[in-house]
Amino acid sequence: MSEEAETRTVARGRAQVAAERTLGSLLTAVALGWALDVPQRLEIALFTEQFLAAILALTLPLAFLVTSRGRALRGTASGLDIACAAIGFLAAGYVAWRYPELQNRLVYRPTDGVVIGAILLVLVIEGVRRTCGLALVLVILFFIAYALLGHFVPGTLGARPVQWDRLIVYLAMDTNAMIGGPLLIASEVVIAFIFMGQIISRGGGGQFFADLALAVAGKARGGAGKIAVVGSMLFGMISGSAVANVASVGVITIPLMKRSGFQGHVAAATEALASTGGQLMPPVMGAAAFLMAEFLGVPYRTVALAAIGPSLIYYFSLFVFIDFYAARHRIRFAVVEQPVPMRRIFATGWHFPIPFFGLFAALFWLNWTAQLSGLFASALLVVFCMIVGYRGKRMSLRDLGAAIVGTGTSVLEVVLICAGAGLIIGVLNLTGVAFGLTLFLGDLAASNIFVLLLMTAVIATILGMGMPTVAVYVLLATLIAPAMIKAQLDPVAVHLFLMYFGMLSMVTPPVALAAFTAAGIAKADLWQTGWQSVKMGWIAYLAPFVFVFQPSLLFRGSPVLGVIDLVTLAAGVAFGTAALLGQFNRPIGAAARMLLLLAALAVIMPVEGLGAGWSSTLELWQGTKIAITGSDLGWVINIVGLLLGGAMLALHGRATPAALGTPGLQQAK
Repeated sequence: MSEEAETRTVARGRAQVAAERTLGSLLTAVALGWALDVPQRLEIALFTEQFLAAILALTLPLAFLVTSRGRALRGTASGLDIACAAIGFLAAGYVAWRYPELQNRLVYRPTDGVVIGAILLVLVIEGVRRTCGLALVLVILFFIAYALLGHFVPGTLGARPVQWDRLIVYLAMDTNAMIGGPLLIASEVVIAFIFMGQIISRGGGGQFFADLALAVAGKARGGAGKIAVVGSMLFGMISGSAVANVASVGVITIPLMKRSGFQGHVAAATEALASTGGQLMPPVMGAAAFLMAEFLGVPYRTVALAAIGPSLIYYFSLFVFIDFYAARHRIRFAVVEQPVPMRRIFATGWHFPIPFFGLFAALFWLNWTAQLSGLFASALLVVFCMIVGYRGKRMSLRDLGAAIVGTGTSVLEVVLICAGAGLIIGVLNLTGVAFGLTLFLGDLAASNIFVLLLMTAVIATILGMGMPTVAVYVLLATLIAPAMIKAQLDPVAVHLFLMYFGMLSMVTPPVALAAFTAAGIAKADLWQTGWQSVKMGWIAYLAPFVFVFQPSLLFRGSPVLGVIDLVTLAAGVAFGTAALLGQFNRPIGAAARMLLLLAALAVIMPVEGLGAGWSSTLELWQGTKIAITGSDLGWVINIVGLLLGGAMLALHGRATPAALGTPGLQQAK
């Protein structure tokens, strides 16, 4: 390459970087401005569809620049990428500018509406392919083809005939399609919380949480694994992306676990599971939680409250597994150079919990919207990080600017996924397939609700192979949730069930993206890591079935009953994990393991829910009769399981010297 060509390439690369930063900043500013009702405060009348079209006008060019498939060595986009970026900006910008007039003509399928709509559909689908892979694209294309050809399908699953130009206009510009609910939640709420995560990351919060995790769990048995669980839970709660969390946090936690004596595939599985569960941990859950609140038509705090129980059980099960595994392999505390004392951590980082308390207060006491609550917490973070800082480093205006730009580039995948999900929802609404599918699944549920749940879990896991949790959840919430709710299941429990299994696809072979990413960092076998993740997270595959039949675990009803059921389930987790590993403080023999397994099943099974509506009469003596209900039988089975499992663990409660182990002597395998 000549010197002149080299100069042009460098200049072009700098221009592209400047364009990406500008677009990212504008995307964040527009979203946050809308969340704060800036147009209304300035007395500017705008349609919601204009705001969403503006978000697409900034997202599409940014996506084509950031994910340029034709980048040269200097990182410049190809001419085709630049052309797609410009066309996407102009097409979506045209809709944003002309929508008030355009909406009155859409029913007549105007030429400009059809042409612009076709351009947007093609660019959005290509953007989805670039940001999250081919799986979701194939699903979208299937539904579009079904809209055009589905009227040939007989029976309840047949579709109404739809003309191609009407389909294009409807999908691209109707409020029940691409510029509808999912895209609004991503643009209005998710961006606000991703901005909060960027502020935490660039304000020293990441280091604070890492130091805190080390101080809290580092000196416990199997401390390195417990550090990974606590740290990854905190990071995953903020990022909402399992794979990104594994890639950023795993480079620290996985080598730490291996140095402390964890086998490579176990260290990788621990990090993958801990990062994945962050999407379920309140108060800042993944993007799917905000969409769940929209689908259910309830405040976000209702979803966050319901998720507390399952998330606590999820992370408790990881802690228990690591503790028993450490006892079995004689792994003690983490091998760390120069750990930071707890006193020093809170002396300089005392302010980081305050924004989270502010978030809780705004959501649960002030009843603010999710986006306003997130921005309130972000504002507190900015003030504290700039004034106080952490360990001698304060947040600067440059860091704040980087957080604004970083937010814009971080939300590309979520925004485009939600736009693609809107296309699927649009097809279902336009063709009437959603109603027919609900009838079909409703008939299945009427025959056996457990079969419907099992089928849904399998479908969620299969769809999740290559698709993010958000996409899986939106598909299932649209297609299957209505039939499950029609079967008299609790709506919040149903949607949490769908989100749970969409999340578990990240660690379930054969395509376990989070587990495989962690395996790469640990230099461990992919398949061994994937199946180890399933083994370690065994309760996560049973818990959704439990809380669907027993919604009290989601605090749907009496809080006291919810706490009792939660503690009972935690005991079942301990029994089952001990049986699975054959280890408590001491090794457990085969007979005791079988008894522990029976105790775990007796405690975990939602016998109260499964036995609802059942009753019988027991005749004692002299004509005395006692009425027994399913609830009574459930409590008896739970109590018997608790007594049996408690007795087994008590017999193996005293730790042997081998179980205590010696730090640093056990080498990673």
